[in-house]
Order: sequence, then structure tokens, then C-alpha cells
Amino acid sequence: MLAISRFRYDEDLTDQARTELGVCLEHLAARPGFASGTVGRALDDPAMWVLTTAWDNVGAYRRALSSYEIKMYVVPLLARAIDEPSAYEVIIGEGATTPNAVRPRGQ
Repeated sequence: MLAISRFRYDEDLTDQARTELGVCLEHLAARPGFASGTVGRALDDPAMWVLTTAWDNVGAYRRALSSYEIKMYVVPLLARAIDEPSAYEVIIGEGATTPNAVRPRGQ
């Protein structure tokens, strides 16, 4: 499963973005089930940053987010992410699974 979170930092905050997102990635990488991760910046809009992580499964990702260390160091930053869907299932490529059934939330 993929987790993709996008952030907007003013261009004069490049060093802050590198530091905050780097620390976030380091903490997530230490959690069981973490497969890989990257921090990137948009080529055509340098104020846009992205934190991308891959996990063995959605359970590993959820357990990581519920750990004390992640709640202390990562969740406050993730709360500042752009409000949009961020968890994706891999359906084509390495680690692909059968897609979940599409149904409205709460059912």
C-alpha cells in the first residue's frame, strides 16, 4: 500500500521542508512493515513537496501511525498535509493485490 501526502511550503522554507519531511521519513522507516519512502519536490512548483511511503500492507501502515513515537513526531506534520486522499492500494506493478470492492464509506 502506498501513502502519499503533499505539503505546501513557502519557497523561503526549503530547509525547513527538507528537515521536517526527512525526520518524518526516518521515523516512519523505523516502523515494522515499512517498505520504502521518498521525499520530493515538484519541478514546476517548488513550493509543493511530497512524502511517499510504501508499506507491506494497510495494517502495518495503521499500526505505524498509532505508535507513540509516530504520534509525537510525524502525525503533527501529517496534519498539515493538503487535505486529499492519501492511502492507495497497489493494483498494478510490484506488490499488486486484488482491488478492494468499491463501495461508499460506512458500509
